[in-house]
Formats: sequence, C-alpha cells, structure tokens
Amino acid sequence: MAQQEEDQQSKTEEPTDKRLRDARKKGDVPSSREVGTAACVLALALCTALVLPRMAPGLVAALSGPLANAGQLSVATGGAGLEDVAGISAGLVLQAALVCAPLFLALILAALAAVALQGEVVVAAERIKPKWSKLSPAQGLKRLFSAETLVEFLKSLAKVAIIGAVATWVTRRVVLGMAEGALFVPQALPGHIGRALAAMLLGATVLLVPLALADVLWKRAQWMKKQRMSLREIRVEHKESEGDPMLKARRRDIGRARARRRITQAVPTASVILTNPTHYAVALRYEVGRDAAPVCVAKGTDRMAAQIRALARENAVPVIENRPLARALHAAVEEGEVVPAEHWQAVAEIIGYVMDLKARRDRRPPPGSDLRLD
Repeated sequence: MAQQEEDQQSKTEEPTDKRLRDARKKGDVPSSREVGTAACVLALALCTALVLPRMAPGLVAALSGPLANAGQLSVATGGAGLEDVAGISAGLVLQAALVCAPLFLALILAALAAVALQGEVVVAAERIKPKWSKLSPAQGLKRLFSAETLVEFLKSLAKVAIIGAVATWVTRRVVLGMAEGALFVPQALPGHIGRALAAMLLGATVLLVPLALADVLWKRAQWMKKQRMSLREIRVEHKESEGDPMLKARRRDIGRARARRRITQAVPTASVILTNPTHYAVALRYEVGRDAAPVCVAKGTDRMAAQIRALARENAVPVIENRPLARALHAAVEEGEVVPAEHWQAVAEIIGYVMDLKARRDRRPPPGSDLRLD
C-alpha cells in the first residue's frame, strides 16, 4: 500500500500523447453516466409530451384486448392451462412491446447520443476481460472509501434531491389544480397527468444538465490525474519509442567507422577531388579502359570532407576547388554512381587538366577551377 502511494506521488508529469493513445486503446476513457441520465430523462420528457398521446390508444387497446375477449378465451387445467396462460401473456407482452417500441428506440438513441457527445467512443476487448484485482477485498475496501466513491454518493443524493423536489412541486400544482377546478371531469385525468409528467421530466432535465456538465469536468480531471507519469516512465517510454540513446549513439559510431574505412579505401583510387573548398568534397575516378564515364567513389561534408582532403594529400591525389560543380555533384550523384551526363563536359575539362598536370604539360585550369595545394 505504501509503495503504491509513493508511486502515485512520483507521478507529477503530464501524460504523453502515446500514454493517452494506449489508454484509449484499452478502453480507458473518461465517461460520465450523468450525461446519459440527463439525455434519457430528456428523451422521456419529449416522448411523454409528443409520442405518448398517440401511443396511449394503442397501448390501451393491447392491454384491454384480453379483458374484452375474456368470455371467448378458454384455459385448460393442469399443465395445459399453464401453456394457455403463457400463450395469452406472450401475445399481450408482444403487442405492448410493439406499441412501446418508439419509446424504447428513443431511449436507446438518447444513450448513444450521450456517449457521442462526450467524444470518447471506444470499443475495446480489454474492458470485458476478467480482472482478479476486482475480487480483492483490500482493493474493494480501498474503492469503497475513495474520493471517487464519495463523489458518486454525493451525485446520487443530488439526483434524488432534484427529482424529488421537482416531483413534489409538480404534484402539488397538479393536486391544487384538480381541487380548484370546478369543471374538472375524470375523462381529462389522463391528459392532465401526461402533461404534468412531461413537465416534471423537463424540469428534472433542466436541473440535471448542470450536474452532468460538472460530472464531465470531474471525470476528465480524474482521468488526466490517473494518466500522469513519473520521470522514470517518461524515460522508459522514450527509449521504447525512440530507441535507447546509447544504442543509437553506438550505431552512429559504427556507421561513421564504416564510412571512414570506405573512404580510406576509395580516395586513393580517385583521379581528382572536387571541393567547395571546405564544406563539400567529391572524389571522382576515371580510368581509360575501365570507366565509360567518371565515377563518384566518395563524397562528404564538413568533417568527412576534411578527411577526404587529408587522404588526398597523403596519396597525392589532386584537389581542385570548383564550388558550384562540387555542390552540384554532391547533390546529384551517390557513391559508386556515374556522373550525370549534364556534368560530363565540366568534369571532362577538369580531368583533362589533371592528366596534363601528371604529364607535366603546362596549361591553365578550367574556368572556375583552382588547384588546391594545402
């Protein structure tokens, strides 16, 4: 118990979006039953005022049918008589149910509308799975004396008080109206009672709506409080969703090491290195008889570009500064791919210049290019 209280006190952080999504997937959503109560009472009020006057004749006919035809009904004795009574009762119940079907439909639609209005329509198998914790006496006592149970008790008292007050007020007015009405006749009693019942239900609805709104706010606040997380839970969730930072750093280090090994093997085979001069570096290879067109053997930016330049100096590979061409090739070609055709002329001029340098033929570099000796 103390451990649970300590864990609850450590949950001081607001829940993450993932925590809320997981709770909804399990069917754990804030839901107020008071909204459904208010919606059903309103539906009953509307049905009493609008549907019941049209439904009453059919209901009276269905219920009075067996009485009107009592002389024609025959009921045997013993087990056969029970079967006869069951058949008559089943027919009576079926007729009454058919007449009252609009009322039942209105109540069902009101309950569904109450759920939809709260914006949390979730169907989850997790909610119907048996949980042994609900059978624990200790957990039952804890729920019995919890703040949520106290709030539910106060809400029940409030509903009883509201409906009782409205019923008392409406009944008093009806009785006084009947006593003071000199022309009141018994035939008007059903209509009078129907109007009074509709007024009572409408009044109860008006008073139940604020209670339902307050309960919605309370339920959502309690739900958010229950979904709060500790710093440890947030770190664990971050690791699960984003991956362990140490493992990610290790994978990055392995990737960089592989890239360095690849560059260390590729740069010595290059014919020329094109630079930006410091942010980009592209190593190109062109060997007559081997390559149909220049091939990119390595490329990199910033630190990787500096490593390519350093390897080029160590292996006497010419480094040519051509800023627009270096940027264009870095964006257009991947390692191991042939240089795109639209760059062939510019690359061919640079490679031709490099070949002339190796053959000790003095010539000017191509426009926009400069030999780097650093």
